[in-house]
Amino acid sequence: MIMTNTSWIRRRVPPALLQRDFALLWAASLAMGLGSQMAAVIIGWQVYGIRQSAFDLGLIGLAGFVPLPLLALPAGHLADRFPRRLVFALALMLNMVVMAALVAVTVAGARKLWPFVALAAATGVANAIGSPAARALPPTLVPTELLPGAMALRTMAIQIATVAGPALGGFIYYLRPDLPYELAVGLMVLALACVLALRSPSARRRAEGGGSTDWTSLVAGVAFVRRTPVLLGAISLDLFAVLFGGQVALAPLFARSILHVGTGGLGLLRAAPALGAIAAGVMLARRPAMRRAGRVLFIVVAAFGASMIVFGVSRSFPLSLAALAVSGFVDMISMNIRATIGALATPNELRGRVNAVEMVFISASNQLGAFESGAAAALLGAVPAVVAGGALTIALAAAWPPLFPALARIDRLEDLQPEAGGKAAARPG
Repeated sequence: MIMTNTSWIRRRVPPALLQRDFALLWAASLAMGLGSQMAAVIIGWQVYGIRQSAFDLGLIGLAGFVPLPLLALPAGHLADRFPRRLVFALALMLNMVVMAALVAVTVAGARKLWPFVALAAATGVANAIGSPAARALPPTLVPTELLPGAMALRTMAIQIATVAGPALGGFIYYLRPDLPYELAVGLMVLALACVLALRSPSARRRAEGGGSTDWTSLVAGVAFVRRTPVLLGAISLDLFAVLFGGQVALAPLFARSILHVGTGGLGLLRAAPALGAIAAGVMLARRPAMRRAGRVLFIVVAAFGASMIVFGVSRSFPLSLAALAVSGFVDMISMNIRATIGALATPNELRGRVNAVEMVFISASNQLGAFESGAAAALLGAVPAVVAGGALTIALAAAWPPLFPALARIDRLEDLQPEAGGKAAARPG
């Protein structure tokens, strides 16, 4: 009976989660994400309560963003020079200190803005240090054939945290204001324990590079992305698609002035993309094999643009929710293809530095995309801005194949391998 139950579990659990070290990393990502998202929603509530200023909220976002581009190159180099699990652990410990400080600020009354700004900057430093190392770990923890499913699971953990974290934090806040931060500290401790329990990849597969600290070594990730067409094409397509097509920043406007659904409806609008992404993540984790992945990437980016057009013209709340859920579903597929290309087309000794470059692209697209959405809505009106952004995204998906033919030719993701000189190619069958 025990063997039968074990067999039943193995058939239903995604294969990557049956790998001990990846399961620990996944648990760490989920715990860290829940803690961070719980804290983020309470920080916003407390900061707005100090002076009722939207500018203060923007200042918190800016403080968290600034360290990312400033520290990207040294953080990527750090991830390639030292054991990545230890670099990730260092970032988790810094996050623990930040959460503990937020407990103290809350107990003291949370009446001043500057502690929140300083702690947001500290969180940005932690994220800048930890992200390249954390993103470089999955390819060293699972076999190549399981990597697409593993990358989908990693992104799904982030999406689950995005949905559950704010709801859980908001509920617990009403029990006691400092309790969400205390729980976040506990979640960071759990994440740290999982990361420290990883068997060091250096003992098995890693061949660490980056021993030199000269400028050429620091910018090696930038140079590799620039001379690797499949990687440059995938990252730049994601950058521009989110820049022009990501209209979630306008959700409050649509909830209040167009769909007339209030704050409850706004919460559902913000959650819909993450729910769609989770559904796609479950599908990809269980069936990661994909043919014609390059073409699929362009198709799902075009579908993302189309879903934004539907959202822009919709006056029906259920249709708007469906459009946003579809956008999250196809965006998850796009992110999974891009992340897997990055993992397999990059030599292990450069993964930290390449992930640092990608981190800056992603951060820039999210931050600048929100600004672009607001500016376009102010100039054109909300509905024309969303429709135009969706149309531009579709146009990008159509323009990218002739610009990056190597990306369009990718078939099975797991057949990708890096070659000398930055040209990624498929392994011979």
